[in-house]
Amino acid sequence: MKAQNYFILGLIFALIVAVLAVVNDDPVQFNYVFGSQDWPLILIILGAALFGGLAVGMLSAVKVIRLKNQVKALNRELAEQQKPVEPVEPSQPEPMIEKPKQDPRDPSNRVL
Repeated sequence: MKAQNYFILGLIFALIVAVLAVVNDDPVQFNYVFGSQDWPLILIILGAALFGGLAVGMLSAVKVIRLKNQVKALNRELAEQQKPVEPVEPSQPEPMIEKPKQDPRDPSNRVL
């Protein structure tokens, strides 16, 4: 539905540009860097619309390429994080040596 709306808006914009171009068919002087020339205004309007569309398309393509690269990088990172973890074998605990219980009444156990 979203693409349909954009398509309809694009057609309406193209129709407006075409009507303006047909109504303005008088010759005008077009100045460029190395000279000037008389051209019909219809060509200048259509040329400006064409170059504007190309500029928007190229900028959009650059953004799409950047976003695709970002998605690839994030997918790689996600795949790396989702790798199965190798099970860790429990280490053998060191045996505890129990100290013999000392009798507090025994005179040999007294600290001097």
